[in-house]
Amino acid sequence: LASVVPTHGSPVVVELGPGTGSVSAAISDRLPAGARHLAVELDPQLAAYLRQTYRDVEVVNGNAAHLSELLAARSVPGVDAVVCGLPWSLFGRAAQRAILDQVATAIGPTGAFATFAYTHTAPMTTARRFRRMLSEGFDEVLVSRTIWRNLPPAYAYVCRRPRVERRDQGFQSETGR
Repeated sequence: LASVVPTHGSPVVVELGPGTGSVSAAISDRLPAGARHLAVELDPQLAAYLRQTYRDVEVVNGNAAHLSELLAARSVPGVDAVVCGLPWSLFGRAAQRAILDQVATAIGPTGAFATFAYTHTAPMTTARRFRRMLSEGFDEVLVSRTIWRNLPPAYAYVCRRPRVERRDQGFQSETGR
């Protein structure tokens, strides 16, 4: 997931759903001096833990569906990459769409979005809908091979170039599911 994090310049990277910070460490390791790493965590206890554990990360206790507002409050006009650990297969259509809209707006035409899914969730309706939303909403969607060493096994999505017409309409699957 951290492969989308720029390693030079002064990038701004947002991490959604960092949980206990397992990906936060990989992001921080890649970031050059002068970079900015914001981690948006909904759970206040996890946010407090992250603040204590990762002092170089700006931890925001907030909802990813309000990313634009969270960034504006911190004077961040756009980001270079969004790395996401949210459980997409547990979200309904409205939540998936709201968060993807926020991500697309944040990364603009030149940023990257990386997220993952567990292989056992692939047959779920919500997981299939999420995959369609990615394909319809981004010009480029790369899917990694299965990462068998992860428990449970998972695969990653790397998305680039949000489709403006899709972003303006919202990430709605054409099938309506």
